[in-house]
Amino acid sequence: MLATAPMMEQSFTQEEVSTGTSIMAVEFDGGVVIGADSRTTSGSYIANRVTDKLTPIHERIFCCRSGSAADTQAIADIVAAHVELNGIEMGELPSVHTAAQIFRRFCYHNRDQLMAGIIVAGWDPKEGGQVYTIPLGGMVVRQPFSIGGSGSTYVYGHVDATFKPNMTKQQCLDFVANSLALAMNRDGSSGGVIRLAAIDKSGVERKVILGNELPRFYEG
Repeated sequence: MLATAPMMEQSFTQEEVSTGTSIMAVEFDGGVVIGADSRTTSGSYIANRVTDKLTPIHERIFCCRSGSAADTQAIADIVAAHVELNGIEMGELPSVHTAAQIFRRFCYHNRDQLMAGIIVAGWDPKEGGQVYTIPLGGMVVRQPFSIGGSGSTYVYGHVDATFKPNMTKQQCLDFVANSLALAMNRDGSSGGVIRLAAIDKSGVERKVILGNELPRFYEG
């Protein structure tokens, strides 16, 4: 009787699900624009083509997630609960700075266990639109714009050359869309659609750019 060989489990089932990704946020006068691709990978396997990486933390505060999908989702849920409680205690909309500092605290104290790179962006009545970067390790810094994820390494030169202070909301939307499209074109871990959100005093305006609508550049 022939012995049957044991079934080999596919390697991607043992890989950590990762949002190897392209994320971005930029301030404009009166608000912020955030954006991300939608591809979630497990090794070389695409686990989800249409992930929403723009995670709401409060009414006018969002975060963009890169790194381990499990780590970033867990930390976003925990921070959202703390920010909600802070708003109730203060009796007003929580500040974007407060949300960024809570992210920083959890990311720093758990830096040996987490693989999470976060961009926190939003609007509050005191400071207006703000963008904060929390990279691996738990540092926090405010920047006029921020990029992150594996795709960001391909577009540092583009964003440095293209960014201009005091851009309008539409200019920021175009800036983010073009930068993410360029990153997605080069980075194998980024892809799918581009999700955008503009956050200001009036609320959150969301938009999706489908694959056949992505900005096109040289592809020779």
